[in-house]
Amino acid sequence: MDNGDNMKHKNDKNFDDFYEFNTKKRKKKNKITKRDILLIILPLLFIPFLLTLIVISTHSSTLIKQPITYIIYCLLLVFQLAFLFGAFAKKKRKNGKKWAFIKIVLIMYIIGVLGFNILLYGPDKRFKTWLISTAMSTMNHQYLCKWFYSDADIAKVINSNYIVEVDEETDKSKIKMKEKVTYDNEYEEAILKHKKNAKYKIIKLTVNDQPAYLAAIYDPSLVKVAVTSRMPSAGQFVTKMAEDHNALLAINGGGFYDPGYTDLGGKPTGVTISNGKIITNNNFSTYTQSGGLIGMTDDNVLVLMKGATGQKALQAGVRDGVSWGPFLIVNGKKSFIKGNGGWGYAARSAIGQREDGIVLLLVVDSNSTRTKGADMVDLTEIMDNYGAVNAANLDGGTSSVFVLPQKQALKYKDSCVEKYCYINDPINGSLKHKTRAIATSIIVAE
Repeated sequence: MDNGDNMKHKNDKNFDDFYEFNTKKRKKKNKITKRDILLIILPLLFIPFLLTLIVISTHSSTLIKQPITYIIYCLLLVFQLAFLFGAFAKKKRKNGKKWAFIKIVLIMYIIGVLGFNILLYGPDKRFKTWLISTAMSTMNHQYLCKWFYSDADIAKVINSNYIVEVDEETDKSKIKMKEKVTYDNEYEEAILKHKKNAKYKIIKLTVNDQPAYLAAIYDPSLVKVAVTSRMPSAGQFVTKMAEDHNALLAINGGGFYDPGYTDLGGKPTGVTISNGKIITNNNFSTYTQSGGLIGMTDDNVLVLMKGATGQKALQAGVRDGVSWGPFLIVNGKKSFIKGNGGWGYAARSAIGQREDGIVLLLVVDSNSTRTKGADMVDLTEIMDNYGAVNAANLDGGTSSVFVLPQKQALKYKDSCVEKYCYINDPINGSLKHKTRAIATSIIVAE
């Protein structure tokens, strides 16, 4: 090899060494290190830390009243500080898989804390409105919003979501008891088009993506009130009350007093009348969620009465009645509803009567998070669409059930092994797909 070849070989080698050196340098430069990851993660860690700190400082007066919630938020701060110190620590981590798992947990934690606080205190007020209006409309779960919001916050939401009922009692002359033979719209057709001599018809609906069932009862004399046989110690399932009365169908009825949410449900609120007899006369609670007495008279008219005693109801001819509300439609006039009416979304039940005497019984399901279902606006709209002249909200939530005898229930669900089954999908406080014992039910029975 001559000198020219040697020189060329050296130049090629130098070029290869230089290229390899720069390639390694570029790879090292492009390599993402743990330090780079920390520079990305640390700001994200500070965001939930600062957000939690802001929540504690701005809502301290509310949180201090709820020691458990205050402790939880303080623990969140400590937990976040621990993560921060752990991220800054220079201790060598031998177990790469363990560090990767910690990072996954860290990311999930960041998303969880951010999401939770944004839901509660973020710019979108829909969750806040839903939580406050849903919790405050119950007697037993108001603490759920008081944990996180001040009295002023709660009052602001309530004042933006309320219902003003029609200041009238039922005018019985508006119920003609004469069935129409023509259809003014699709709703009329759905109600009036039925098999000859049918006692009722069930119409399946969808309300806010949730299934609902509307029953049209063609003979209003069949609509009655059943009461738990174990009153006042305990309620009964609507399936049991329906079976005891050999009902054609049944839904839940009025409110009940259940201090401490014991699930016993044996004490009806307000006035309760069954088969012309006073069962309760404000014995346990006068709390009726606005509204008042919802009754069927001897001449089979649905009447809505404010402040009625048992004696006043009997004098008005009420043969069966429960107490609850609010009243949605009175004498064809709809209640004024602002926002969601102050009730939020939940499983709902309602009763109404058309001018031709046909009684409407409605049950709407909810989802497990209680973010869907029906509010007072939905109930009013459905009752109005289907021609109700008078309509009222019944008890809802876990109590909302639609019950049929086994043979009829199997037309709406895959399995029914009992004599009576509910065809809707109730969800209780433990998120189980089951209902609860209650004090009263609306039954359709001969």
